[in-house]
Amino acid sequence: MAQHTWDTLIQGAKVFDGSGNPTPGVEDIAITDGRIAARGSDLDPSQAKQVIDGSGHWAMPGLFDIHTHYDLELEVAPGLPESVRHGTTTVVIANCSLGLAFGAQRKDGADPIVDCYARVENIPKAVLRATADRVDWNNPKDYLRHLNRLKLGPNLVTMVPHSMLRIEVMGFEGSITRDPTETELQAMEAILEQALDDGYAGFSTDALPFHYLANQPNTGKTIPTQFAKYNEIKRLTDVVRRKGAVWQATPPKDSTFGTIRTFLLSCGRIHGKPLKTTVVAALDVQSNRKIVRLARLLARVLNSRLLQGDFHLQALAAPFKVWSDGAVTPLSEEIDELRTLNETELEDREGRLAILNDPAYIAQFKAMWMSGKTGFGLARIKRLLRLEDYAFNRTLGDMTIDVCPLKEWQGLTFAQVHERVKKAVKGDAVGLTQEENETLSRHFSHVRDEADFMLAMLRTFDCDLSWYTVSANRNEAMVRKLLMDPQLLPGFNDSGAHLTNMAFYDGNLRALKMASDGGDRDVAYMVKRLTRDPAKVFGVKGGSIEVGDQADLILVDPFALRNFDHNNSVRRQFREEFQHDQLVNRSDGLVPLVMIAGHRAWSLDRFEPALGQQPMGTVLATTF
Repeated sequence: MAQHTWDTLIQGAKVFDGSGNPTPGVEDIAITDGRIAARGSDLDPSQAKQVIDGSGHWAMPGLFDIHTHYDLELEVAPGLPESVRHGTTTVVIANCSLGLAFGAQRKDGADPIVDCYARVENIPKAVLRATADRVDWNNPKDYLRHLNRLKLGPNLVTMVPHSMLRIEVMGFEGSITRDPTETELQAMEAILEQALDDGYAGFSTDALPFHYLANQPNTGKTIPTQFAKYNEIKRLTDVVRRKGAVWQATPPKDSTFGTIRTFLLSCGRIHGKPLKTTVVAALDVQSNRKIVRLARLLARVLNSRLLQGDFHLQALAAPFKVWSDGAVTPLSEEIDELRTLNETELEDREGRLAILNDPAYIAQFKAMWMSGKTGFGLARIKRLLRLEDYAFNRTLGDMTIDVCPLKEWQGLTFAQVHERVKKAVKGDAVGLTQEENETLSRHFSHVRDEADFMLAMLRTFDCDLSWYTVSANRNEAMVRKLLMDPQLLPGFNDSGAHLTNMAFYDGNLRALKMASDGGDRDVAYMVKRLTRDPAKVFGVKGGSIEVGDQADLILVDPFALRNFDHNNSVRRQFREEFQHDQLVNRSDGLVPLVMIAGHRAWSLDRFEPALGQQPMGTVLATTF
């Protein structure tokens, strides 16, 4: 029997190797024992056990997803199939101060995993409790051992989550009520330093003012990281700086001074050594056009020669399309009157109905909804100039119904339905079905304006109504500009979170498609930004396919990519692992091959049987 030198040979693909080389060539790539064994032209196919025809395709390192919340899904579906199918071979977990590094942390009646994740990441409590029940570790080092025992699909990069670190040292109640003592702060510093020495890539915090706890009696409080004052953040990021690790953060959105002061921590000129910092997110917000400009200006200033920062805003490669189940959506947490509804249990329809029928609440809701839409004043001017404080612009014409008990309303905007309601209120039932007419007569006869209409929609359908709006990144030319900006880093896909609220699993492929408008030079640049650049920022090995590297690589069909409609890639499916629906993406035909450590994980629009059944990826080793 002939002896084979290589396990796999990929022939004749155009190779974008992650270096950014603007003139990629056609090469063969040989793989043995999970590593790149050879690259070149005309490698001998007889030396390989299997040969894959890569002609007409791009070959590149597997893509990084730098902002995920897969911490929970890893426990029930470690193959992470919804990312793998889109060419992702490495994911970063424990973002936004949340993670499982310290186990379940259930103590004194507190259930931190449920409390911290349920509203921030819109994951059902039943899913979270089931995950917490599986936990059998209680410290960061044992968590790394646990992760490496899983049958991982993609490689992992994990960080120390600040909310959970606070809970571990201060207790849950202390973490949301007071400052740490000096002894507790020193303990946090020591735990963080040891975790970084053990292989954690960095440290994550969060300051977005609409990330709230989910369990009573604390539904009016934000997650623990947001109770940390500047001195605590500085002390802990000084540990990260000293180790050369990365700090993942979100800005204190409503405080310009707080944002600037916080992110000056990245600057070597002020603090002696640059601090690698990656921040959520550079979005072209529809209701406030100045945000994206200020974000890019901030990045340029912090990274200037004067300040010597190492600051990377994360950019989303898709329209920021967010679904809502009734009032339950990430956008709701920003607005007091909608957040009140989110504070109820998901199953408590009667509780939400009581709120929606309360006269005092109705008055508050109507004032909020109509603010800036009529009359004159500052609110009206800010709305006209697209300088509002809310990310959700409250425009009925921008809100489209996806799922509704009245099937004839599916696909219509709220504005179109409102017009039907106004006609019905006037006694004009022409064109209405009997079921629609009965529903309007029973629940909408009192409607006088669009605020009344919104309240009626929420009362009538609650979470049986699913609708979506695009609150940011509507202009594709601007999105491409953000993705190509060297001060920014493509990412912020939020994979694994917001099960029925958003789906950006194909975000990296969208970025490649937009880059392809500029030919091979721009594609090579984008591949580098999706592979070697994040590997460098997070201080891990990966993102390249040089001889000796771990064989994480993918093939992409450039013709299919150019012709694919990413704006219609979202699907709603039932996930057995969660016993719950999830919004996902489908990009079949674009990525004919995904290999992780030399294992075929996805081939010709099918998962390989080994994915999730045998280990492929690992927790990537840090290089700092």
